[in-house]
Formats: sequence, C-alpha cells, structure tokens
Amino acid sequence: MVEQGKQGKKASKAPGRTRRAVLFGGLGILTVAAIAGRDEIGRAWWLMPGVSKPRKEGELDHAGASWTAASPANWRLADRPDDYRVDRIVVHVTQGGFDSSVDAFKNPWHKASAHYIVRGDGHIEQMVRELDVAFHAGNRSMNERSVGIEHVGFVDRPKDFTDAMYAASARLAADICRRYGIPADRGHIVGHSEVPGADHTDPGRHWDWDRYVRMVGEALAAG
Repeated sequence: MVEQGKQGKKASKAPGRTRRAVLFGGLGILTVAAIAGRDEIGRAWWLMPGVSKPRKEGELDHAGASWTAASPANWRLADRPDDYRVDRIVVHVTQGGFDSSVDAFKNPWHKASAHYIVRGDGHIEQMVRELDVAFHAGNRSMNERSVGIEHVGFVDRPKDFTDAMYAASARLAADICRRYGIPADRGHIVGHSEVPGADHTDPGRHWDWDRYVRMVGEALAAG
C-alpha cells in the first residue's frame, strides 16, 4: 500500500513537470526559430505596409550604361548586398535581337529579366538595379547571389560575339567584381548553362571564356 502511494504521488507530479517542460521547451523552440528567422525577416522589409527603400528612376550602377526599366513582375525588390551576398556573375546570350530582348524584359508576362544587356557595338543597357533580384538564372539561390549579364546574339553564331561586346562586358564585369569583392575567375563568373538545374545552353561553345576572363582580370587590375 505504501509503495502504491509513492507511485501515486509521483504520478500526480508528472503532469505538472510535463506542462512546465512543454512551456519552457516551447519557448526555447520559439527563441531558436526567431533567431534563425532574423535573416529572412530582414530580407522581407518590402512586405511592411508603407515601407520602401529609396531609389531613383533611371539610376545606374555602371557608369556608361543606359537605363530602361524591366517590368516589376520580372524581378524582386531587395537590398543587396545587405540582405543577400553578391558573389557571382552569370553570363547569358539573348537568343534574339536587342530590341526584342528589351521588350521581353519590359513584358510582365515574360517572368524573366537580367540586370544588363550588352550589344554587339558595346552599348550596355541596365534594366534591373543590382540591389534587386533579377529572374535570370532559373535558380532562386543563384538569382539572389548574382548579377546577370545578357549578350545580344545567338549561341550558334560566333560572329555575334564582337570585340566591342567582349570589351564592354569585361569592363562591366570588372566593375561588378570590384564593388562586391568577387574574384575574377571561372569559379565566380559562370555561364547560364552551368547554373544548377538550368535547362539553357548559353553562352554556348563559341563564347571565348579564356579571353573573357582574362579581359575581366585586366580591366579589374587597371582599376
């Protein structure tokens, strides 16, 4: 009888301990979740009513570029590199002409864009600010960490990749590398086809990677 009584007392205390464990354990989980979620909360400032980062229409990140705004449906507001580290450049080929590429990025139904378009004559058009996330790589993580550079032409037409295009794009890439501390190498300057999960083939076999990366390095060294 005494032994049963002791067991009964133990049993009567168990629910109280369980409730306390759940209470404090739950608070611990919430604390951990709150800490873990700080980065995501910090990146979601644009979801707050009436909050918007200051920006000017037509403001450029690369001197010498011209500005045409891509549709807001083709990119996402951000505050890079404060919310997302920028450590990659993704090289693309438009598979079309300059005007049609600009029109595509302005079209809200296109659902894709890039930060820059480089033309055969060396002209550079910026369409998304670098602080924002352009939908260019087909991979969310890569989009968040990279700047996308389109080159006007077709992957199977090597003549589209002119000297002026290489020179202008290399200066642009060097400028991006300088501002974000990105190494000018093939580990950090990649093709669209090299992005994990990508189903694109650009910039293709005619893109001269050795020449391009060398020119980026030279432009970076020249300051």
